Amino acid sequence: MDLGLKGKAVIVLASDAGLGKAAALEFSKEGANVMLFSPFENKLKEAQAEIKEATGKEPLYTVGDITKYEDIKKVVKNTVDNFGTVDVLVNNTAGPPAGTFEDFNDEDWQKAYELTLLSYIRAIREVLPYMKKQGSGRIVCYTSSSVKRVLDNLILSNTFRMGVVGLAKTLSQELGKHNILINVMGPGRMGTDRIKYLDKVRAEKAGITVEEVVKNTCKNIPLGRYGVPEEYAKLTVFLCSEANTYITGQTILVDGGMVKAF
Repeated sequence: MDLGLKGKAVIVLASDAGLGKAAALEFSKEGANVMLFSPFENKLKEAQAEIKEATGKEPLYTVGDITKYEDIKKVVKNTVDNFGTVDVLVNNTAGPPAGTFEDFNDEDWQKAYELTLLSYIRAIREVLPYMKKQGSGRIVCYTSSSVKRVLDNLILSNTFRMGVVGLAKTLSQELGKHNILINVMGPGRMGTDRIKYLDKVRAEKAGITVEEVVKNTCKNIPLGRYGVPEEYAKLTVFLCSEANTYITGQTILVDGGMVKAF
């Protein structure tokens, strides 16, 4: 199947590692022009080199903080200056800290909002003029399996991830006339640094080893294992490709069947 991504301009936020880097790699395999983004230039250079070695196509990168509006404007401007437009936006960010309601004050809530929801709003706002002008675009917003079933000890994430779902569902209604499709993806237990951090928190809270946490978790995953970032990235690429012409406003989990909710 030709996904029609060759030469397309793609922004992948938080793409120096984990799910973001995996998505950037898969887009590059399809011949897309990819712009990486993160605060860590050394890690961006490593990702850039890895992707070029694997695909023969070198992505560009922009160094910036996703919570700073000027940096979001900068990555979009750099993409347009180098690639001419923006065809695809992959909204991705690290998650807020783990904890319960009484662990957090107003500053914690504000930071989580700016990181997890406002950053997506700003990125969409910046790319929309280019997508509307050309009469097409694809946007995917990464969230968490918590949008289908809340996760214990993650109240900040549970709250603002649902805001992303509301944002995307509403925008699917507003942007359909411009042929701009927007969807939400939520990972289950994927082999990323974020999951390693959460497993460590869970292990410390339960007084067991991380290995025991992983073993116990896998018992509740029908496929019996954690996923790998490549599996998540492949769905991202499909949703953002020309092969997807009629899926918008949806929230899709990549979780090995872990979440039992409808």
